[in-house]
Amino acid sequence: MCRIVVHVCLLGLLLQALTQPAAASEFSLDGDFLIGGLFDIHQISDTVFQDRSETITCSSQRLTLSSYRRFQVMRFSVEEINNSTDLLPSVTLGYEIYDHCSDTHNFPSIFNLISVNGSIKPWNKPLTETSKVIAVVGTYTSTATLNFAPLFMTDLIPLVSYGAASSVFSNKYKFPSFFRTIHPNKDVLKVVLMILKEFNWRWVSFLHIDDDYGRDGRDLFIKSIEDTEICLAYTKGLDRYTDYLMTLQPLISLKINVIIVFAPEWTAEDLIKAAIKYNITNKVWIAVDAWSLHKTLPKENGIRNIGTVIGIAEPILEIPGFRDFIHSFKALHQQEDKGKFCNQICNCTNVAAEDIINADPSFSFSVYSAVYAIAHALHSVLQCGAGKCNSNVTVHHQMILPELRRSNFSLLNQRVQFDENGDPKYGGYSIVFWNQSGEAENVGYYNFPPSLQFFINKSKIQWHKDGEVPVSLCSQECPEGHYKVLHGTHKCCFTCTICKRGTYVNSTGDYYECTKCKEKEWSEEGSTTCHPRLVEYTPYSSGEAVIIILGTLIFVGLAAAIFVLFLHNYKSPVVKSAGGPMCFLILACLSLSCISVFFNFGIPTAASCVLIYFPFFLFFTVCIACFLVRSFQIVYVFKIATKYPILLSWWMKYQGQWLFIIVVFVIQTILLIHGYSSAPPTPGNITHPESKTIILCCDQNVEALSGFLILFSILCFFCFIFSYMGKDLPKNYNEAKSITFCLLLLVIIWIIYATTHLLNHSSYTSTFNALALLSSLYSFLFWYFLPRCYIIVFEPQKNTQQYFLSLIQSYAETSSM
Repeated sequence: MCRIVVHVCLLGLLLQALTQPAAASEFSLDGDFLIGGLFDIHQISDTVFQDRSETITCSSQRLTLSSYRRFQVMRFSVEEINNSTDLLPSVTLGYEIYDHCSDTHNFPSIFNLISVNGSIKPWNKPLTETSKVIAVVGTYTSTATLNFAPLFMTDLIPLVSYGAASSVFSNKYKFPSFFRTIHPNKDVLKVVLMILKEFNWRWVSFLHIDDDYGRDGRDLFIKSIEDTEICLAYTKGLDRYTDYLMTLQPLISLKINVIIVFAPEWTAEDLIKAAIKYNITNKVWIAVDAWSLHKTLPKENGIRNIGTVIGIAEPILEIPGFRDFIHSFKALHQQEDKGKFCNQICNCTNVAAEDIINADPSFSFSVYSAVYAIAHALHSVLQCGAGKCNSNVTVHHQMILPELRRSNFSLLNQRVQFDENGDPKYGGYSIVFWNQSGEAENVGYYNFPPSLQFFINKSKIQWHKDGEVPVSLCSQECPEGHYKVLHGTHKCCFTCTICKRGTYVNSTGDYYECTKCKEKEWSEEGSTTCHPRLVEYTPYSSGEAVIIILGTLIFVGLAAAIFVLFLHNYKSPVVKSAGGPMCFLILACLSLSCISVFFNFGIPTAASCVLIYFPFFLFFTVCIACFLVRSFQIVYVFKIATKYPILLSWWMKYQGQWLFIIVVFVIQTILLIHGYSSAPPTPGNITHPESKTIILCCDQNVEALSGFLILFSILCFFCFIFSYMGKDLPKNYNEAKSITFCLLLLVIIWIIYATTHLLNHSSYTSTFNALALLSSLYSFLFWYFLPRCYIIVFEPQKNTQQYFLSLIQSYAETSSM
């Protein structure tokens, strides 16, 4: 919006001059109501360099004869309507047409169409001041339309395009007042797809103009072939700077025999001439867009060498009276006036009437039907009938919009209607072939619903290769006994490979895939049968199981010894600082968590699958809850109690720590029972196609585990937060550091286990799981309890009240500084 406002400010003075009277020209015709027109009569062939902001002189650029023909079709359509007694009787249509030769340097013409009395007021009340321009026809390219269409959409000025086929315009949220009389890209690409399937061409290239129209066509084509056997071997955007030698070279190296050219005529001209120059021979060129009806290119010297050209074009409908109109016009206008704009001059006096009539007629009917659609909409707004219209109706361009949506009239045997996206519901495509005479010969057609039909007369097409339909495949079919292995990213490119281990060739089935062995079977490479697998698991008698079970018993013995030691020194400062009575609960829960270790060995059963994790997550959660309470109490006493003393008194009065631990225990018990009852783990197995073994295991349901895992993770997280907050508390009165380190070890242990489990599914998986469980328990036993046992046994001088008080006093003095 800011960019638009800047343009308005820069061109303010220019807009004042736009409404001044000027001599009549072929670009302007006065009338009761005006239709705007945008046609790229001239085409910029190179980059325009300017040192200041000014509009470009279009007449200095290359004349595009087909666009000039479409320009004349609009003029003829308006004149024909003005001479009609049935359509808009007693109402005169006029036009303001502009040569839109540049996407970026022709905005003065756009501002003139949306201005009122020489000024633009974007925030003006909608219906107070209106322009005589009730709708606009144009323009030819999608890129140009994308540049200026938002300016018309903001005030709901109807814009009827005869050439902008990009699919983005079907979005009514962004383009509410946009209509078009040309089918969107998806429709023409549907025809391209039918042609490819008709001739079994699966290895194709897509060359497109590098703008919004071309890129939209490319994206739609890629999407349309997703579920087909067709592969896009090569795609390239084309512009005026394209190095055609480098662009065309991949067609040879990749052995692509079918090239889809999705580009306007000036881009296609450069491409085809480059193909002739660089001797690109024996290809099929599918011409999409107006260049399929090019008048001179089929007669180009050497055109037969490039191969066969098949085109998809709008059907050519002869517009009655247009020939006479052109002859009459050229006879009367031997000298032209410039019109209102300095660049609105055609310099077309040397163009003969026959040149205009015989120019590429593509999109002529689209222009013709666009003008008539606007006229019929105005006819409805003015309540015309019985040879007259209601002159009391004040027409605003917003009133034209709903009538355009309801368009339903007959024009040259076509029923003109728009769908909910503003796209046409009528018409079809002609399929043409460039014959030996240099003409675009009709060889087929495609009609849109309701009479959906597709037909190609193959006998009319003279193929370049011995009269046979060219082949365009990436890979030939595989020989018997092999299957297809994709080569690269394309499904059409493959190599034929013998079946690997774990599969076999089924001589009675599909030769293009190998049949997998059953879950309990295996096979060698190239096998024709499968063999039973060997069942593997970790028995209690295995070495690793014995070592882990022995380590578990040692853990229980150490926990019992610490329990006795702490009980003997129950009233000592070290035991009290470690949690007092809570220490015994932690040691008991750590010992009970060991139960899970024993069920990781032997043949899995329904009971053992439950007990692998149930005791661990139940009792270990209680341990974490205890550590969380301890961390919170220490941080609160040393850092928060002075600010919130009431909370401390409440906590002590109602035994908050025990209440919290009981609540966590109850919740975790409920979550575990609910999870395991709703989706209990079952004995299963792990098999690999190339393995000769079946690994017995337990299939755990992740959703069933999620509830208590989340609770466990939350407790660990907050425990880590509180313990980390207390890392700077008195040295011998601070178990926060120990808890932090234990939690870090816990995370590291389970990351290692998860990584190992993902990378290696073997009979050692259950061993790794048991080792992870036991290591988690040892981390808390070693790094939380053993340091305190060391002080009690070997440094009794630090296990005194005086020593702890001195540390607290030192901390208090340090904190107050």
